[in-house]
Amino acid sequence: MKKLLLSLVLLINISQLSAQATYSTVAPIFYSRCTSCHHEDQHAPSFMTYSAILPHIYTIDAHLTSGFMPPWSPDTTYTRFAHERLIAPGEKAAILNWIANGAPAGDTTLAPPAPVYPEYQLNGTPDLELQIPTFASNALTNDSYVCFSLPTGLTQNRIVRAYEIIPGNHEIVHHVVVNVDSMGTTTNDLSGGCYTITGDFSLGAYAHGAPPTVFPSSGPLKMGITLKAGSKIVLQIHYPEGTAGSLDSTKIRLFFYPPGTTGVRPVYVTTPLQNWVLNIPANTVRTFSAVYPSSGGLPYPLSVFAVFPHSHKIAKSIVNYAFMATDTIPIIRIPNWDFDWQGFYTMRNIIQVPAGYKLKGTHVYDNTVNNPNNPNSPPVNVYAGTNSGDEMLFDGFQFLLYQPGDENYNIDSILALDPLLATGISEPLKPNNRLNSFAYPNPFDNKVNISYTLDGPSQVSVDIYSVYGTCVRSLRGTNEDAGIHESVWDGKNNEGRRLAAGSYIYVVRAGEKQSHGKLTLLSGK
Repeated sequence: MKKLLLSLVLLINISQLSAQATYSTVAPIFYSRCTSCHHEDQHAPSFMTYSAILPHIYTIDAHLTSGFMPPWSPDTTYTRFAHERLIAPGEKAAILNWIANGAPAGDTTLAPPAPVYPEYQLNGTPDLELQIPTFASNALTNDSYVCFSLPTGLTQNRIVRAYEIIPGNHEIVHHVVVNVDSMGTTTNDLSGGCYTITGDFSLGAYAHGAPPTVFPSSGPLKMGITLKAGSKIVLQIHYPEGTAGSLDSTKIRLFFYPPGTTGVRPVYVTTPLQNWVLNIPANTVRTFSAVYPSSGGLPYPLSVFAVFPHSHKIAKSIVNYAFMATDTIPIIRIPNWDFDWQGFYTMRNIIQVPAGYKLKGTHVYDNTVNNPNNPNSPPVNVYAGTNSGDEMLFDGFQFLLYQPGDENYNIDSILALDPLLATGISEPLKPNNRLNSFAYPNPFDNKVNISYTLDGPSQVSVDIYSVYGTCVRSLRGTNEDAGIHESVWDGKNNEGRRLAAGSYIYVVRAGEKQSHGKLTLLSGK
């Protein structure tokens, strides 16, 4: 009887082991949720292979369990953003269970191919690329802020539709602030004390984990920032103390609208919420705020496209919102501030702030031993300043002047279709990720055929989007074999109602591959 029970136990254990997840099971989760940062030439360690992941499984376990990774600070119950770095509960559980079972390798050749990451996130050749001369950091015992004034060489005004900042040395570039000097009169300041960046207006900024900035550029929503002929781009680069001697060659890649493009709405980049009278004594927790405008309300309605809250190392939480009397409009809330992960957060849907409202930012600072991010032990008095050991309340916005309907634009969907981003702003570029597809007749009246070719079995979806980025019709979501396939759209939405005449976009997705195109409906409801 004992032998029988022992045999049953062994059989059960063998069955359980055979059902356990192996590396090939969890590899796709690492690819989609981790490797956009954790790959060679980006942020160490690399998570591209089993052998690279294995030494870090206990750290991965701790960071996933605590929520430290993936690094996404905004509270998604307060506001939703485009290209959020999140992991689904089921995906997290799969990795944690795999680690708990010993992180078995299994047959690692069964894992899908690892994603291929190009040097740049934006596709194609930029219209303008500016790079600083190779520079050796001068941040020895203090943080260094240096400003490079780079001539654009533009002979005519151009409108920026996208840009990305490429650190020459990810290990030493903490952040980059980009300003525009329209007169072209600024010069370099490489002293290390360039705290006040010169220029007429801000173009944007980069910090670890920040995606490129891409403005919607088709249909009724075209956005951009004008660079004048003869202007300069000023890059303020922050190098942390202790990096002296390390080399950097940061650059910015800019993509313009074609000359003569009309209907582009200007994007304004400003930092309306600032407080320079911070005083946080040692062993205290203090709350400070900033309000804009200081008296009265906004003179005109705004459409908030992106927000960039900023503090330093003893900040614990940040919230930005608009208000008038007792009414509030949520913009962003970060319950657990992380100095190492910050940047512009693009709204999933543009947020309307009516005229008469105010903007408010509130930051909580914990200057006690209970704050694990406090750089001082024991704590010391901290005041407002630009060094990492100081503190800041410096919250920026990218916005438009409001037009009716702005709040209906789904930025996530619009950017996912942008050819500069291929498969989306936070998705890695993969080899051969394009499908062959075409639509006929196009323009159409009664129906359009959307044809596509698969080179192997795949889960396929075919969806129709409005130019506002809203999915109006789902045509297909099935497993299909290799070969030529076709979906037909009759110009109706998912409820069977005829849509208005105009432009639409079809998107075919087959596994990791994607194709899209423009459709024109001639007559509608």
